[in-house]
Amino acid sequence: MNGLIIGGVTPLSTLDFPDALAAVIYCQGCPWGCPYCHNEPLREITDAVEHDSASVLAWLEGRKGLLDAVVFSGGEPTLQDGLADMLAAVRAMGFHTGLHTTGMFPKALSAVLPLCDWVGLDVKAPRAAYDRIAGVAGGGEAAFESLALILKSRVPFETRTTWHPGLLTEDELTTLAGELAAADAGRWVIQAFRPDGCADADLAAAGPAVFPTDLVARLQAAAPRLTITTRV
Repeated sequence: MNGLIIGGVTPLSTLDFPDALAAVIYCQGCPWGCPYCHNEPLREITDAVEHDSASVLAWLEGRKGLLDAVVFSGGEPTLQDGLADMLAAVRAMGFHTGLHTTGMFPKALSAVLPLCDWVGLDVKAPRAAYDRIAGVAGGGEAAFESLALILKSRVPFETRTTWHPGLLTEDELTTLAGELAAADAGRWVIQAFRPDGCADADLAAAGPAVFPTDLVARLQAAAPRLTITTRV
């Protein structure tokens, strides 16, 4: 089995897989440079790892009957070749499998979708603003291609966007709502920026983002085909 390079493990989460108790496995490596990233230490793949695939699988053996699901997050999990083997191994143990992804590698995502029971797709921005937020060219095309692949696969999913008013204007959020509705995304969660772990000192100093009271109503009016919620 190809191993994953793992940067950390959350033993129990009620937030990372819908209506389930889950462990979260954080995979190292991400080539994007989103300024609000709260997992900065996971961007580089290093030798400084506390867990390997074998030890995590051994630990999960003892969690059977206590956990419902195992979620692979990051970093960007699809960057690593070992993801498919780990998803298959975890599923064979009787756990549901979840994946948090930016969709930056559509081909790699397509290969592991049959092994996923749920996907959280981070859509960073409307297409016109994607390069500015992700820090690389072509991210918007990749993300929306990945969204189309997930829809075709019929794997349950949600799209979500981290919002900081200094990075995305409300007009840009409205544009993104329209783009997601046109793609039949269905469910969209807008996550408030939180400074915990953010390496950008200016963003962190501004504190958590606060949603205007009528933001969801205005976005919903612009994109009635979406189910829009917020998460703080």
